[in-house]
Amino acid sequence: MFSLPRTATAPFCPSETQGTVAVPQGQPWWRTALRSAGPGLLVAVGYMDPGNWATDIEAGSRHGYDLLFVVLLCGLAAMLLQGLAMRLGIVARRDLARMARDHYSRRVCIMLWLLAELAIIATDIAEVLGSALAFKLLLGVPLWIGVLLTGLDTLVVLGLKGHGFRQLEAIVLGLIATITACFAVELLIVRPDMAGILRGSLPDLAVLRQPGTLYLAIGILGATVMPHNLYLHSSVVQTRLSSPGEAGTRRSLNFATLDMAVALILATLVNAAILILSAASFHAHGFAHVAEIEDAYRLLEPITGAGSAALLFGIALLASGQSATFTGTVAGQVMLEGFLDLSIPCWQRRVITRVLAIIPALAGILWLGDHAVGGLLVATQVVLSLQLPFAIAPLIRFTGDPANMGRFVTPPLVQLAAWGLFALIVAANLWLIASWFFPLPG
Repeated sequence: MFSLPRTATAPFCPSETQGTVAVPQGQPWWRTALRSAGPGLLVAVGYMDPGNWATDIEAGSRHGYDLLFVVLLCGLAAMLLQGLAMRLGIVARRDLARMARDHYSRRVCIMLWLLAELAIIATDIAEVLGSALAFKLLLGVPLWIGVLLTGLDTLVVLGLKGHGFRQLEAIVLGLIATITACFAVELLIVRPDMAGILRGSLPDLAVLRQPGTLYLAIGILGATVMPHNLYLHSSVVQTRLSSPGEAGTRRSLNFATLDMAVALILATLVNAAILILSAASFHAHGFAHVAEIEDAYRLLEPITGAGSAALLFGIALLASGQSATFTGTVAGQVMLEGFLDLSIPCWQRRVITRVLAIIPALAGILWLGDHAVGGLLVATQVVLSLQLPFAIAPLIRFTGDPANMGRFVTPPLVQLAAWGLFALIVAANLWLIASWFFPLPG
């Protein structure tokens, strides 16, 4: 079943030449930027999955615009960490998982791999639940049938077998454009309060003292800064072949940074739009307990008076669930090959991951009922947050080591910011765990 890994990790098992994109010198900067663009898109879709929807909708309905600053700060944190992952891949020519295998014992690598796989499964459960809910809302099928229908995405993976990164990136770009366009139209329909948006963009830690709010904020963090995206980004940036040497590396870093920044700014704006839509549609009209995506869908039309609002919401949800499916498969391949030096066919990887997601998703729906979807989605994002430190610490260490990075070692101030973010995430997770045993004041 297992075989030696390929020389280059690429989606859906393309050949090595199909999995790389040449970025020659001597072209106009905009043409070079277009050739370099793509890896950021593959990472950005992970920041728009249904798990983000659940946390953002609940945050907007319960607190209005007050938690918008959490979404924005998490977007900045994502840029910092993805920037380090990108830097590692371009300079060291190793992804994060392979670097861990080079520096840690096999026992440690197995532990890190299991934690990373848990994050992949949690992400895929969110994708299953979100896609299943979209099928229910758009097609009228029962939710449990929608869950089973999500297994058909394996056929899409098989259909893409042998194609390179540019085809995958084009599909992802189309899905992202669909999501963005749907929310842009919906915001025009609901006309949110600009003053409330500006107030919510300013940090207010007092709101986190309210019962249950910290859990929700950590869910937003886990939904935004996804552990497996760090492994993915450090790998896919290596598909851009540029000129060798220090000048070529610096040039690659500049254009990869532009690609990453544009993609993650767009993802952050989409997440902010979900929260703003919820705040303007539900909280502003007295619906402060909309925690389910399905409830949000049902309420949009009567509140906004526009039948298209609910339809656009459902279409965006389906695109959201499907877009992250592709990158989850690639990330799983990167981690398996990197940590364990093992490889399996991509369609087998997809089947295993999807089955491990469908079983708990189906069990949760049959046991807890359809209205448990929102709670299950938020729970998956909290799981992601709990896994984050185990990916962040090695990343900061590797990119801060001159032996790995040479002249491109992470600057001290950036390292300090990264370690500060690491400490903040650990403290928030410990605070959350403590809150399960001791009620928070307020």
